[in-house]
Amino acid sequence: MNNWADKNLTTLQAIIIGLLIFMPPLIRAQTSGLSQEATISVLTIGPGSELADRFGHSAFRVNDPQQEIDWAYNYGTYDFNTPHFYLKFVQGQLLYSLSVNYFEAFLNHYKQQNRSVNEQVLALTNTQKNELFAYLQWNAQPANKAYRYDFFFDNCATRIRDVLVHQLGEELVYVEDYVVAPKTFRMLIQEQVPYNTWGSLGMDVAIGAVVDRPASAWDHQFLPKYVLAANSIAQRKDSSSLKPLTAPTKVVFAARAEDQVPFSWYSPMVILSLLSSIMLWMTYRDWRANCRTPWIDAVIFGATGSIGVLLLLLWFATDHSATKMNYNILWAMPLSLFFIRAIGAQRPQPWVGRYVLFLILMLALMLIHQFSGVQSFAPTLWVLWLGLTTRLLYVYRVLK
Repeated sequence: MNNWADKNLTTLQAIIIGLLIFMPPLIRAQTSGLSQEATISVLTIGPGSELADRFGHSAFRVNDPQQEIDWAYNYGTYDFNTPHFYLKFVQGQLLYSLSVNYFEAFLNHYKQQNRSVNEQVLALTNTQKNELFAYLQWNAQPANKAYRYDFFFDNCATRIRDVLVHQLGEELVYVEDYVVAPKTFRMLIQEQVPYNTWGSLGMDVAIGAVVDRPASAWDHQFLPKYVLAANSIAQRKDSSSLKPLTAPTKVVFAARAEDQVPFSWYSPMVILSLLSSIMLWMTYRDWRANCRTPWIDAVIFGATGSIGVLLLLLWFATDHSATKMNYNILWAMPLSLFFIRAIGAQRPQPWVGRYVLFLILMLALMLIHQFSGVQSFAPTLWVLWLGLTTRLLYVYRVLK
């Protein structure tokens, strides 16, 4: 009987020790405060090669050697096991959350991706550090960790800034000198993504005129690199003076230089130029033969109409703020889907010509929107605009 009890007690002890080793940091430090040696810093991760990583990342680090604490607080976490994950992601209803990881594992993850990691140690009093640590611990609890993500106004970078503002209040003084030349939200996005890539083209087509307004210095901080820039010149009010918010930026990991992306025959400029050339060649051939090839017009109506429907869904059927007021429907008109059969007929009805004239006017309005600043369109899209405009002008001439 005693041997059985001793054996089970040993097993129970092993289980408890294992749990203590592997249990999340949040649980292990519910009540402990930080020592005088502790530091809290802001981590800024550089851009990666994938589209989702092109904008960088931000996190908090809490390091207390005396208590063997070295954790990263990451506001960019989401759960792939969320019911209807992809539908919620497309609709802008996916919840992100704050997670807590061991810093070494966090750092190694970005080292493997060859992404730079910079650290700014916050110049806080011991009381402020403990209050910030307590807030992060509270925020990481299951009942408090989730939030509705917004690409521009509530993401992993803006959360870092907002937490500092929440904790320091009027003691935190931001200076706007880190923005030299104000830019629009679209321009800030385009800085991060090479324009002649499908990711850049897809984003430019999907987002609307709402991102073509100037972004304030405060708004710039939806990008982690501007959080770093803002923190580097921000100040903290002391009892008698202003002091820097952070110590000088420390490079924790410097990304290795990578080769330039080679020219691709599958880039948007090449593919859209090819499509435009096909439309121009078909139009020239029809002009020489004094005829019209109906099937090419039906394909144009089907392709542009389908893209237009997707843009309307992003505009009206999702919670994404960036996809509203999207004037890409001027070239991708959803109504064209209803008229594929009509334009594909050898002898269309007279009203079809009037609809083609309407499409030509929309393409002209797109040009006006570009130069008036209402909405900026993807640079690679204009080669397609040339082919579409030429083809529709010829079709209208024939149908008229």
